[in-house]
Amino acid sequence: MENKAIADFFTEIADILEIQGENPFRIRSYRNAARTIEDMSQSLEALVRAGENLEEIPGIGKSINEKIREILSTGKCQSLEELRSHVPQGLTELLKLEGLGPKKVKVLYDELNVDSVDRLEKAAQAGRLRNLPGMGLKTEEKILKSIEHYRAGMGRFKLSVGFQYAEALLRHLKGVPGVRRLDPAGSFRRRRETIGDLDILAICGKGCKVMDRFAGYGDVAEVLARGETKSSVRLKCGLQVDLRVLEEESYGAALHYFTGSKAHNVAIRERAKEKGLKVSEYGVFRAKDEKRLSGAEEADVFKAVGLPLIPPELREDRGEIQAAEKGKLPRLVEPSDIRGDLQMHTTASDGKNSILEMARKGKEMGYAYIAITDHSKAVRVAGGLDEKQLAKHLKEIEKANGQISGIRILKGVEVDILPDGSLDLKDDILKECEVVLASVHSRFNMEEEEMTRRVIKAIKNPNVNILAHPTGRLILEREPFKINLQEVIRAAIDQGVAVEINAYPDRLDLKDADARMARDMGARLAINTDAHSDGQLELMKFGVFTARRGWIEARDVINTLPLEKLLKVLR
Repeated sequence: MENKAIADFFTEIADILEIQGENPFRIRSYRNAARTIEDMSQSLEALVRAGENLEEIPGIGKSINEKIREILSTGKCQSLEELRSHVPQGLTELLKLEGLGPKKVKVLYDELNVDSVDRLEKAAQAGRLRNLPGMGLKTEEKILKSIEHYRAGMGRFKLSVGFQYAEALLRHLKGVPGVRRLDPAGSFRRRRETIGDLDILAICGKGCKVMDRFAGYGDVAEVLARGETKSSVRLKCGLQVDLRVLEEESYGAALHYFTGSKAHNVAIRERAKEKGLKVSEYGVFRAKDEKRLSGAEEADVFKAVGLPLIPPELREDRGEIQAAEKGKLPRLVEPSDIRGDLQMHTTASDGKNSILEMARKGKEMGYAYIAITDHSKAVRVAGGLDEKQLAKHLKEIEKANGQISGIRILKGVEVDILPDGSLDLKDDILKECEVVLASVHSRFNMEEEEMTRRVIKAIKNPNVNILAHPTGRLILEREPFKINLQEVIRAAIDQGVAVEINAYPDRLDLKDADARMARDMGARLAINTDAHSDGQLELMKFGVFTARRGWIEARDVINTLPLEKLLKVLR
């Protein structure tokens, strides 16, 4: 069982407890456990099999440990089963709608017997919500928009979730005798922020039992089709996976065909046609006599149409073919280019690890520097710091620098942008910081002009270095707030403020298209994890994936700079 599936048990427990109005500390413990499990790079199931003590993992105590083992051994959790018996099944689904918290869900059920998304939609369309306590006409309108957004994302999985399932399945299949090559394809290989399914391609020797191993995978809920060269399954999480076994001579052409977006593939085929060629998943052929010319490697396909190999992340028909033709493809940023992480949180606010623990993990990852940027006082729920607390915290960072070598810990803060555009900490203390990120955590419902003014005013504060998660979106959960991003980026360029690509998989903010726009305008970018534990520093790859899809090069990113050059840019 994958970590995400285990985490879902604890998320649902927390949701039901919240609807029931249970102890907030108990709810938070389950949410923290779910977040810890989902973000772990190691398989919980593998750790249990190896006899590891799970209680040594921050956020997992005796009770959570026992439930994890119960889930892994039985596929169920008795505590969750009991909780489910006390609430209608559809109530927890309502919590997935933006703007609906447990209190509103309870009111909707108690007053209107709303226990599903369908019933909520009908009630909102009939105007039955506007007279309920704490609601009104605008609430109805927002709920209808939330339902539309929620349904648009149904059947989609965040890239990070796809990674967990893909990596585990590939490990499972690589152990089959005779498997010579395995590659994921489709939108997963293009690193899109969400995926609808997963394609896996393989080259196998004669008599290879890969299809048996695939259909018998423990996480398979249903075998949809079974054959010698193609099989399809649906995993327990709902993700459909297709496995195709291909001839070696066609493998490159198939990998290209099953990776590219439809628009990219059409453009390549049209280009081939102009050259008297035919390109398909089976290879490159001469059109007049169907003679095979090539196709064993992906590069063969591009070479046949007069192009260099185009990185998978760019294959969306957004100008990559024209750029390749002119020799102007970007040299995309690589994970190895990143020299440090400029946003993370410690136990001083809502993080799980100390300053030194975060620094040790950064050093392990080969970083030259990290910035500790705990929350400011406006984010009370995260234990944000006031001026006096931050001053003490900065001294703790200085002390930690003397206790570790080989990495520099930069003094920083993530300061809140208040509704009027001012910052919630005084300039005197911000001047003491080496890295100041400014971000919006409240009043997401402002109109575009007002929000744009708010953010630009904050950017103009001379102490601000980086605009963090600039649009406030949460993938499949919350739409971006209304903002004129071009005006904001222009202001950031004028003020020498970098714009963040937040690598946390729920955010990926800026998104790929906005990152490309920022780059084309001349903005400097920062790719940061927003980590709340040392393990989350490994999420950097998702920010790099998004940057690559946005045509970003290492020279566009400030945290690819060596320390002295970075400090000069920040100053």
